[in-house]
Amino acid sequence: MPQDTSGYLSPFSTRYASQEMQFLFSAQHKFSQWRRLWIILAESEQALGLPITNEQIAQMREHIDDIDFDAAAAYEKKLRHDVMAHIHAWGDQCPLARPIIHLGATSCYVGDNTDILILRDGLQLIRKRLIAVIRALSKFATEHAQQPCLAFTHFQSAQPTTVGKRACLWLNDLMLDIQEIDFCLSTLKPLGCKGTTGTQASFLELFHGDYEKVEALDQMIAEKMGFSSSVPVSGQTYSRKTDSRVLNALSQIGQSAHKFANDIRLLAHKKEIEEPFEKNQIGSSAMAYKRNPMRCERMTALSRFLIVNAQNGAMTAAEQWFERTLDDSANRRLSLAEGFLCCDAILSLYLNIASGLVVYDQVIEKHLREELPFMATENIMMDAVERGGDRQTLHEHIRVHSVAAANAVKMEGKECDLLSRIASDPVFQTDEETLLLSLSPENFIGCAAMQTRKYITSFIAPFLDANRGEDVQAREIDV
Repeated sequence: MPQDTSGYLSPFSTRYASQEMQFLFSAQHKFSQWRRLWIILAESEQALGLPITNEQIAQMREHIDDIDFDAAAAYEKKLRHDVMAHIHAWGDQCPLARPIIHLGATSCYVGDNTDILILRDGLQLIRKRLIAVIRALSKFATEHAQQPCLAFTHFQSAQPTTVGKRACLWLNDLMLDIQEIDFCLSTLKPLGCKGTTGTQASFLELFHGDYEKVEALDQMIAEKMGFSSSVPVSGQTYSRKTDSRVLNALSQIGQSAHKFANDIRLLAHKKEIEEPFEKNQIGSSAMAYKRNPMRCERMTALSRFLIVNAQNGAMTAAEQWFERTLDDSANRRLSLAEGFLCCDAILSLYLNIASGLVVYDQVIEKHLREELPFMATENIMMDAVERGGDRQTLHEHIRVHSVAAANAVKMEGKECDLLSRIASDPVFQTDEETLLLSLSPENFIGCAAMQTRKYITSFIAPFLDANRGEDVQAREIDV
């Protein structure tokens, strides 16, 4: 069907986020969850002795997903209350159950408990996407564990590392992120049934002062939702610190993704590593030769949004007055959904890029060999000392030659001739052929290759083995 272009559509729905994540935040899913929670409430109240019949519950079950959105909208226009609107719309479909729908509950019973279920499902999907990216980067790091390349500090050439070791830096960030996701999942608890100010007064009235039944109801609801217990105390809502914690965990994923994408963009500029580029992809409307890092640029753009979005959770948690205010609702409707959709889009891009990175070995080696003479000067000096030279004199000669060679490269555009300068200086007692033999890149990468293999085998591989089958398949990316 043609797309409706008469009004604003979120880019997360039209371009970026997956159908799975979009469904979690859809109206259909949300309001079906409300109805399931109302059934859980009725079943639990019945089990504890309230006069609710099997026929009433059966009728509710018959109409979990066939929501009459037009009727609900009409009721909301009249009543100005979304929960009551859906109670009336469902009551029209379930006339037997109408008298007991929402019995003793406040709006946050369905609203907040549904949000917790969506947060849990959203975090689990994010976790699966993280695992998939970790698996792809692990494969890349293993394949390139031994491949020397220039490292950079301040984006200036520094002591060499390996391509695989650099990938381990990206991996380690993601492992820290998945720890945060796991912490959020392990501490997530539903609101349960706490009443209008968290005192459970309405339920105490329903059970004629029997506090044990009030507690049992709260526990039964939590267990039917798939949790071991509900929050121990609350106002009308669960603490908005929970939302802040979750959005902060998503923000940290954005930070990791932003760093990775920026690194790839810089490496693409140096023509060492590039993101995938499709056969018919156009890099520029004017400059036909260009291969712009569009996926990584999109990642950085979306990551900025996700990082900043954590402030919404922090401010909302800070702004809540006493047992509840409604200034959270409109903000949460945006920040939670958009945060998860954004993180989903970022990780989909991340997997696409990490699975198809293009490495230009010859360019990497060329850049490395151009800089190696400067990095080898300490070894050259030590060798000359062994041949009887004076360390302080040698140091000054190397300094002079290094500055002259660097000036020739920077100011005259010449090739680096540092080795020939040193070879022609009698104080070093050597020749250029001997110097060249000492410049094997593998001699300058330290423990990078060993560190990479140890990290993969000791940390990443056990994690991936423990989570085998938990990741998701890559999805098509619209470039």
